[in-house]
Amino acid sequence: MSPAKKGQSTARAAAEIAERLLAWYDSHQRDLPWRQTHDPYRIWVAEVMLVQTQVETVVPYYTRFIERFADVQSLAAADVDDVLKAWEGLGYYARARNIHRAAIIVLKEHAGRLPSDAERLRALPGIGDYITHALLAIAFDQPTLAVDGNVRRVLSRVNDIADPTQAVIREAGEPLVGERPGDVNQALMDVGATVCTPRSPDCPGCPIATQCLAHRRGTVALRPKRGSARKRPHHDIAVGIIWRAEKVLIAKRPQEGLLGGLWEFPGGKREPGESLEATVVREVNEELGIEIEAGRKFAVMDHAYSHFEITLHAFHCRYLNGTPRPLGCQDHAWVTPSDLDGYAFPAANRKLLNHLLEL
Repeated sequence: MSPAKKGQSTARAAAEIAERLLAWYDSHQRDLPWRQTHDPYRIWVAEVMLVQTQVETVVPYYTRFIERFADVQSLAAADVDDVLKAWEGLGYYARARNIHRAAIIVLKEHAGRLPSDAERLRALPGIGDYITHALLAIAFDQPTLAVDGNVRRVLSRVNDIADPTQAVIREAGEPLVGERPGDVNQALMDVGATVCTPRSPDCPGCPIATQCLAHRRGTVALRPKRGSARKRPHHDIAVGIIWRAEKVLIAKRPQEGLLGGLWEFPGGKREPGESLEATVVREVNEELGIEIEAGRKFAVMDHAYSHFEITLHAFHCRYLNGTPRPLGCQDHAWVTPSDLDGYAFPAANRKLLNHLLEL
């Protein structure tokens, strides 16, 4: 018998858990803007933004995005640079590029309406297993389980499963999702986010504590089993604030890959044994085919990405010769500092930009 079936295996137990979750959700659900709509497009935007991003961070971005791109038609018609600008600061920019590409496909191939079956949803850029099931349950009221980190944690504790795989959690949770599937899914997410938290869970305040095997057995703190944290690699990055008269040179990153389609001050990763000044001169030449001279250091700042960390070193640089051309980038532009705010920059470069504007 699987771990899920050894835990809460009967239909009666599942029905009782679902009933308690829904009763709790009806009075404790978080007041979130995407829960005030049944529009699949708006729910889709929210679910994409919520991947690997905290709810409180997403709310203002979601509100502004929907004001700017109110429906599939307006998103599909937008320039990808405008979409990236609206996404600026939210991170994981492939999500913005993918939702824009997917909107174009939805408009052309699905008459502007998000499909309501798993196969066609998964075929859209950026829609994986979690978003597929979230949309089916929340937007289309279909009885399926969307497994995110919160749902995984809640169900692993309810069933006292040490190492819950996706299949095991789905087996444990899908019997709960019959009546009001969207609300059951969101109830599980809210319990995980506000009550059944990774550390110091509020078991007395949990609506399903009496059904929770880990609570009964004293194993809540051990469920689910945590992997050992891996140290993230660190890189020194040197970039140039390259001046020509009253303008600075910026470069647009290749469309695909990390931070694709965003603008940045040109530069790159320091090689072993290389000075930071030499790094910025070499990287700018490889990226744009021009020669520069590195001057005084302008700023130093640390920034963390999901899988690595950087220290960003920015230098004021003098443009010497050569005509900029996109060798290692998608495009370039000479821009006055006051106009830089119209371009979408990644967070670390945005910090540099803010320093530059304060001069």
